[in-house]
Amino acid sequence: MDATQIIKTIPIEHYVILSTILFAIGVTGVLMRRNAIIIFMSIELMLNAATLLLTAFSTYRSDTPGQVFVFFIMVVAAAEVAVGLAIIVMIYRNIKSIDINVLNKLKW
Repeated sequence: MDATQIIKTIPIEHYVILSTILFAIGVTGVLMRRNAIIIFMSIELMLNAATLLLTAFSTYRSDTPGQVFVFFIMVVAAAEVAVGLAIIVMIYRNIKSIDINVLNKLKW
């Protein structure tokens, strides 16, 4: 039994529900938290939820371009990590806080 057949033993609805829950947790983290790192991790969680759903649908349809598109999402997530963490480190060096409410000093 190969990996595709094992993945198809789980109903697609379970993947949709799990992805929806992960995306909702990510949205809640972005809207409710004031810590820049928590917001950053919540955005990553939303990207992972979209990746999981895209992978599940492309596996069920035996569609390889959908799985290739997952790699592009991974590249965007990696670039976000590199740029986002650099921005957070620079903000912390200048303000000594990563609370987004303190960032009003950056306004003109």
